[in-house]
Formats: sequence, structure tokens, C-alpha cells
Amino acid sequence: MDLARIHDDLERLLAGGTGLQVFGYGSLLWRPAFAPAECLPARVHGWHRALRMRSRVNRGTPQCPGLVFALLPGGSCRGELHREHDARAHATLDALWEREMPGGGVYRPRWIDCHTPRGRLPALAFTLSPAHPSHVGRLDDAALLQVLRQARGRYGSTLDYLLRTAARLEQLGIRDAEVSRLVDLAERHGLTDRERRLGLDQPLEVGLRVDVDQHAGVAGLDRH
Repeated sequence: MDLARIHDDLERLLAGGTGLQVFGYGSLLWRPAFAPAECLPARVHGWHRALRMRSRVNRGTPQCPGLVFALLPGGSCRGELHREHDARAHATLDALWEREMPGGGVYRPRWIDCHTPRGRLPALAFTLSPAHPSHVGRLDDAALLQVLRQARGRYGSTLDYLLRTAARLEQLGIRDAEVSRLVDLAERHGLTDRERRLGLDQPLEVGLRVDVDQHAGVAGLDRH
């Protein structure tokens, strides 16, 4: 879906009393694109969180690509639903698009149903096609450790990104077996203490800034 179509969809959602809701599953959990009017625990079916999207700018470089989380087909995923104030919905959508879809983007945005304490609600989610060149597929532990040891981009390392996501999931009471496995892998190889010394415990900002963690990096690079 392109941005114009999503704005049209959003207008219908606003008219129906739903408004703009965004499903957070990765960095949107710990660095939201806006200060939500409401947050709800949410689960989506038919999608799962996976550290399988290549990042050549934000969490790595073209010479040493990093990885970020993507929402991939299959399984289910627990995260958080962020609802924006209706008066700011369209402007927030534009800012969110600039953050997540620079230069046309890598993600495939779509509306998905989220199961929440208030029932089933539609939310915008940024998914990844397994056929996209930025999808790396399943990596063995040796390859993952190499990325966790070496990959660092303009917003920090892949390991930093993983640990921040894991910490936020723990705060939300969300158990993700694969995220926990990756953190355990890093801990067993002595990587986590080093990363914390490099500033993992520094506070993060929440706001409508464009220069926050755009998962895909520069889209033109990640397409190659």
C-alpha cells in the first residue's frame, strides 16, 4: 500500500471511531514514533517477530551489515498497540512513514487485526516480504554471533538493538523464545557487558523525530 491509500484508509477509520493505531514489535516498543494517547497489549496471528532484516546504515554498514527485527509471515507475535490522538493522526502518519519508509522503504505496510483487551482492532504494521533482498533468512549461530560482535551503524550496534528490544519485552511481560535465545547466546559469549559499557543504559527520546531508528536504513542501499 502506498501512503495516499493509507491516508484514505485512515480517514475511514477515523470516521468509524477507530483512528490511527500502530502495532509495535521492535524498536517501536522502546522508541515510539509518537507519544501514544493509549497503549494496549496486543497479539497478531499469522505473523512473527524475527531478527532477519538486513540493515546497512542504522545498525550496520555496507561492509558489515547488521540486522533488525521484521514482522514475517507465520506464527503469532505479541507486542503493543499505540493509538494516536485523532487530531494528529494524519500528521503522525506522515512522520511515521518518513521514519519507517525512507526513499520508498523496504517494509510492506499493511493493516492487520490485533487481539487486545478491547477486542479485535485494526492497526498499521510494517511487515517484510520473505522474497525481499533485505530478508536474510535463517542464520546459524556462528553467523549471528559475527553480526552481534561486529555490526554497528549510525544508531548503534545490532546487539544494542536486540538488548533494548529484549528489555522492553521483559518490561511488558512478553516472553519471546527466540529473542531470549539470542540474548542468551550473546551472554554466553561475553558480549552483553561490553555493550552496556558502550552506553546501552543511556535514556532514549520519544517523539516525532525523523532521525530515529529507521529499521531499514537508507532504502536505496538496502535494496541492493
